[in-house]
Amino acid sequence: MTELVTALENLGLRSVQTYIQSGNAVFESKAGDSEILADEIRSAIRTHHGFEPTVVLLEAAALAHAIESNPYPEAESEPNTLHLNFLASVPTAPDFEAMAKIQTETERFHLAGRVCYLHAPEGLGRSKLGAAMERLLGVPMTSRNWRTVRALMQLATRAP
Repeated sequence: MTELVTALENLGLRSVQTYIQSGNAVFESKAGDSEILADEIRSAIRTHHGFEPTVVLLEAAALAHAIESNPYPEAESEPNTLHLNFLASVPTAPDFEAMAKIQTETERFHLAGRVCYLHAPEGLGRSKLGAAMERLLGVPMTSRNWRTVRALMQLATRAP
């Protein structure tokens, strides 16, 4: 993660903090266009590490809103079963019919703008819905479990 911090700092980002070995980072930026900044971060990672990940940037207020808007508060007690899928953009033609066909009886999902919540009580690794969600929503995304989302919010609120 030290290399990620250095790469982000080299882009002019300040107060960079990372969360475990997850590729998640919290930072301050004066960049006006988040899409341009996401492209710059993706390019820096490609240059230094040889792969190009999906980069989804959220302001702290958007992360807080996603937490506050959780439609499955009862699932928070088992944070590894609740996943927030942060989308690169709002889906224009999500295939809800296909999603409903592959979800199990215990799974639930809810799309709210650029966040798709997934409660998968039997585990994300067993979830066909979780595996197909990006394709069926039709937009790039990155998924984080509830524990990680809460930890990132704590980092963001402690940032100077």
